[in-house]
Amino acid sequence: MHNLALAMHNGGHKVTGSDDEIFEPSRTRLANKGLLPESQGWFPEKITKDIDAVILGMHAKGDNPELQKAKELGLPIFSYPEFLYNRSVNKTRIVVGGSHGKTTVTSMIMHVLKNSGVKFDYMVGSQVQGFDTMVSFSDDAEFAVFEGDEYLSSPIDPRPKFHLYRPHVAIITGIAWDHVNVFPTFENYVEQFNIFTYLIEKNGTLIYCENDEQAVKVACKARSDVKKIAYKEHPGTERNGKTYVNYNGLEVPVEVFGSHNLQNMMAAYHACKIAGVSDKDFYKYISTFTGAAKRLQKVYDKNGITMFLDFAHSPSKVKATIDAVKKQFPNRKLVACFELHTFSSLSESFLPEYEGTAAKADALSVFVNEHAFVMKGKKPFTGKQVKDGFSRNDLTTVYTIQETEKWLLHNSGPGSVVLMMTSGNFNGMNLQDLASKISENLATF
Repeated sequence: MHNLALAMHNGGHKVTGSDDEIFEPSRTRLANKGLLPESQGWFPEKITKDIDAVILGMHAKGDNPELQKAKELGLPIFSYPEFLYNRSVNKTRIVVGGSHGKTTVTSMIMHVLKNSGVKFDYMVGSQVQGFDTMVSFSDDAEFAVFEGDEYLSSPIDPRPKFHLYRPHVAIITGIAWDHVNVFPTFENYVEQFNIFTYLIEKNGTLIYCENDEQAVKVACKARSDVKKIAYKEHPGTERNGKTYVNYNGLEVPVEVFGSHNLQNMMAAYHACKIAGVSDKDFYKYISTFTGAAKRLQKVYDKNGITMFLDFAHSPSKVKATIDAVKKQFPNRKLVACFELHTFSSLSESFLPEYEGTAAKADALSVFVNEHAFVMKGKKPFTGKQVKDGFSRNDLTTVYTIQETEKWLLHNSGPGSVVLMMTSGNFNGMNLQDLASKISENLATF
């Protein structure tokens, strides 16, 4: 939401807002633009008849006093995705959907289009190198590139966000059950993707991963006027911790690695081709893509210790990330720590979905953030529950950042690759400081 506020402000609009919690970096970025509210909380007196539009985020509740005031005054009220659609209704919309890889594919497309000189609007769920904000609008861009989240649009609009974008080019990276608090059965979850493809504009295009069984099934049900493009992992090789992709008989070095990212690259390739990017330019610019923030982001690489941070939020993502890192560094000890954070992951009935996902980690700890459980009205898991869910007896359950740090210091040795996975922030743990401590600890032996 704060990125949308910045984008509208940069476009010359008068923007105000309210929230009862404002964290970094949102606080500083809003303050730098003069947009930080004087006080946190909800102030219905701020809502007046001269407001042109109210944009409602998911954090607000249905009985929010400012929302109620806006309704009383009859003001136009938009959900975040509804507002994005209205700003891009006359553009060619490329929407990236899927249970995993959405942010990376969207970021890859943005990176290549920008460097190729193609004008486009965008919305992405992470900070991307070379872009000041995660949202941007313009009057003259032909394309709009949106990350298509399947979560609900707003407290008063229960439609999944990606149902509102009506893409001309839709991408499905893969389908693995998530958001169990909203989609209680796997079948119900999959149906959201069927609806997504149904909402593709006439004579549009569906790009989907042919290695994902559910994505293939959804693609088979798409309308006959929709052009279907299947993709799979980009051919490539790995040598000495470096990945190369094959193009026109040449080996092109790339900064990303792992089967999942090579699949993401192919999805981005097809989207960029539709946007008019040549093969030559695609490979020229994809070679310089270093990844989106918190998506297998290298946060430390010194003195024999390499640390990655990944936005792993589901069983399929945990498995893909661990497998990719182990394949990239087969001869180094992989020390993995995963924070249970999403609503799905805090549900005991969902915990068995993690069985076998971390099999390739040489050492594994799971961070049970008690505050997250309390905030969602749930009882924190016991160590036995976590071990049973992951089906791994050597797993260690940690409950504080102090315990997490102690476990990492004990299990990391010379040459270790440390993988931190969370859709949260490990209770504000400074990962670079942690990696430095691990490195210093090794130096004392």
